[in-house]
Amino acid sequence: MKKIKLPLIYMVCLLLAGFLMAATPAGNTGYQVGDTARDFELKNVDGKMVSLSDYENAQGFIVTFTCNSCPYSVAYEDRLIALHNKYAPKGYPVIAINPNDAAVSPEDSYANMQQRAKEKGFPFPYLHDETQEITKAYGATRTPHLYILKKGENGMYKVAYIGTIDDNSRDPKQVQKRYAEAALNDMIAGDQVKQPNTKAIGCTIKWKEA
Repeated sequence: MKKIKLPLIYMVCLLLAGFLMAATPAGNTGYQVGDTARDFELKNVDGKMVSLSDYENAQGFIVTFTCNSCPYSVAYEDRLIALHNKYAPKGYPVIAINPNDAAVSPEDSYANMQQRAKEKGFPFPYLHDETQEITKAYGATRTPHLYILKKGENGMYKVAYIGTIDDNSRDPKQVQKRYAEAALNDMIAGDQVKQPNTKAIGCTIKWKEA
């Protein structure tokens, strides 16, 4: 059989496409605004399993994919605590989820999560998505990556906002736009979220190696 010679540029494109497919989980499209978010059961730093259904009085959730190792995540820790303290009493608690594979990022091991939660005094659960199944379901790609959920009339939670917390990851004193707070305030007022999508800024998630 006669061998077909492919142009060099075409071969390079094929190799690059293969690399990108290996680096990104297949079918990782995730939730869009308006989608119904599935419940989950993930292990908290206190050893207990946590689900959305555990919160009987919740009107929604501030779900954030975050970690120990990313400087962007660390920079937002105090702002996450402030968001929880302000909005949990209004029915919107924070739930933090570490999506990183500890084999790739040892700093994000479960033991280090426990230590970090204790050091910072997190008032919210800090969960370990060991299989990365929930991270893929949401479609999170960075840490931090924020998803705000709102309870619908059927008791299911729908995604109302996806993106970042505010417009300045480096300096909280220089923040001009507080995207998460604006979305939550719209929801609490019974209004449509005016800006339901922003770009998540942070470190790429450390996926399990194939």
